[in-house]
Amino acid sequence: MDHSAKTILDKLLTAKPSPTAEAPRDARGLYGLIDHQGLLRYIGSTSSSSETFYKRIHQRHRTGSESTSHYFSRMYNTGRMWRDRDDKLTVADGSIAKELRNAFVAEHCSAVWVAVPDHLDIAGLEHEVLSLAPAHAIAWNRRGMEIYEEPEELVDATLKRLGWNRPKLEVIERQRLRYLSSKIMSSVPSPSVARTAPKPFPSGEFRFLALDVETANADRSSICQIGVACVRPDNSMETWVTYVDPRTSDWSCTRIHGITARTVAGAPTFGQVYPLLLKALAGHVVFQHSGFDQSAISAACSKGGLPHPTWEWRDSVQVARLAWPELKGNGGHGLSALKQHLGLHFRHHDAGEDARASAEVVLRAETHTAGQVTVGLLDRRSINAEAASSNREAIVVPTAEIKTVQPERSRNTRSTSTMPGRPIPNNLTRDAILARIAIRTDIHSHSSQRDAKGTKYISAFTLGGVVFAVDKMSAGKQPIWVLDRPDIRVYLDSERVGYDIYTPDKTRNHNLHKLPNFEKGQLLRIYPATADQGMAVIAKFPRGGVQ
Repeated sequence: MDHSAKTILDKLLTAKPSPTAEAPRDARGLYGLIDHQGLLRYIGSTSSSSETFYKRIHQRHRTGSESTSHYFSRMYNTGRMWRDRDDKLTVADGSIAKELRNAFVAEHCSAVWVAVPDHLDIAGLEHEVLSLAPAHAIAWNRRGMEIYEEPEELVDATLKRLGWNRPKLEVIERQRLRYLSSKIMSSVPSPSVARTAPKPFPSGEFRFLALDVETANADRSSICQIGVACVRPDNSMETWVTYVDPRTSDWSCTRIHGITARTVAGAPTFGQVYPLLLKALAGHVVFQHSGFDQSAISAACSKGGLPHPTWEWRDSVQVARLAWPELKGNGGHGLSALKQHLGLHFRHHDAGEDARASAEVVLRAETHTAGQVTVGLLDRRSINAEAASSNREAIVVPTAEIKTVQPERSRNTRSTSTMPGRPIPNNLTRDAILARIAIRTDIHSHSSQRDAKGTKYISAFTLGGVVFAVDKMSAGKQPIWVLDRPDIRVYLDSERVGYDIYTPDKTRNHNLHKLPNFEKGQLLRIYPATADQGMAVIAKFPRGGVQ
């Protein structure tokens, strides 16, 4: 069966809608939510292995919280079905309004779904489907559509079927009035604040940029300061910084950076600053020190309904780890430790200063390693490809995949690896293969991993729905793992590429167990002799049909 993104999207667009209660309880895959007018408005997936269509659609979206990603609840939190879940004084009335809403959705809304095998990369397929979907079919995604006004006639029909008594009807009438009151209050303009326009961004040619943000509280969307360090071709640096008004009353992070509501009074909002950044950073490599800054920008975009940037994000922590491996376990590679080790001069937890420090780390790494750390700042594709094809002793810093949102690993999760403390051996061909993978826009990190680096022992990816892994622990070979397929074996034999067949009874590294069917399934362990041969093998993976 064809499980390509286009085929799945076509099925979602043409499938006959079914009541949410009929969603399968034993299947997973991609689904669409249909509004009370019969229109497809949201596309999502059961990317979590613990969720089925029934659990995600009929339970989560229909009965979940209005303020999270439960879209039936959010879009129909209106009129007599409205509640303010944070209002402790109206909890009882709100529960009855929510009961009405749950019944309304079950009766007047519907869903469609396409089941796919569990071993496929469902999250990756969702991303591909969303990139192809027409705007009207994903109008609810990322909260891109205003909440509906109450469909009064349909709500009346639901109430007639429920046969509620007068006390309950009086409750939902009170909720309707509260809803109208909340709309009136939200439309009253707040006292005018004269906001300053965002500062002009530096102009000219830049080798790369580094960005840092500070937030008002633990909510990553509450950005209160943004700093960007702009590194010119001669390695001189110009810093741009602005305060941002996050319009929040929670300033619990003031103790860290000293920024308060009074500090940002009159500062532009994120929505005012972002268009300038979006244009200024387009086409540039943008460094951050850890993944926090990218996630904060993404969170602020989602909250404001803004398009997410397609900047070439990279991590200066990775650069520091490659340049100064001796700091591992001896202070680490955070900015505070690097400040002491490298003698950097900056004021920590100031966005402009931290951005400048991140850029300085990259420049120092280039000098310290005498070119062994190649960040590919001017032309990422050509430099990485050159290093990969020639197998030069160069370390290429991979680009983080901004298009995929990987699940966070639990703090309590422990590695089950049987090789604790074993150092990663040098292997130029392996590194060249990983470098080429890093510049491919159609190859994505597998959803079981935190980022493109993977674990210490493997890096797992998906290409066209097929999962494969690159083994990092082999010095003499550069194994690529994939589920066994006859067509791949035929290709390997014809090209004289070495491989082993791992039958289910053979042991394999525990890090492979997180990949679908890799723990018990029959695997191919492929040994390409060169980076060119390795990439040619990988290119064959999706051609025999996705797994």
